[in-house]
Amino acid sequence: MNRLTTYLLCSLALLVVGGIGLAWAHEDGVLKVTVVAKSIDSWDGKPLPPYPEGQPEITILRIVIPAGERTPLHTHSVINAGVMLRGELVVHMEGGGTKTLKEGDSLIELVNKPHWGQNDTKTDAEILVFYAGIQGKSNTHTVEEHAHP
Repeated sequence: MNRLTTYLLCSLALLVVGGIGLAWAHEDGVLKVTVVAKSIDSWDGKPLPPYPEGQPEITILRIVIPAGERTPLHTHSVINAGVMLRGELVVHMEGGGTKTLKEGDSLIELVNKPHWGQNDTKTDAEILVFYAGIQGKSNTHTVEEHAHP
């Protein structure tokens, strides 16, 4: 057996043993997996751009938007996705288009398109966001503010 085949077989064995350990660790003995989001499009229905060149860097942020507040107008230069942990948030795209997120909802964000989030409720909104960025480059950029409808 060559070195690559040995490596692949050992890796597969570890995955199988690790997978059995995960199934045993689950309270009813069965590992359960739910797809929260999977798409080639952002929430506006447009295709995601290719990943940029460079050293990949994953960033995970927990963002709280207080009751009655909004985020600044901003863009993301990288692909990112989020899951609403609690509360409600309406995401607005500059020039029109909105998406309402409630607890448990997922969102595949816009890339290089100005947008903002608005929390019109009386409770804080909390979202967990995952960025597939490039080391040393900013994932989010604030855009000059202007009046929003």
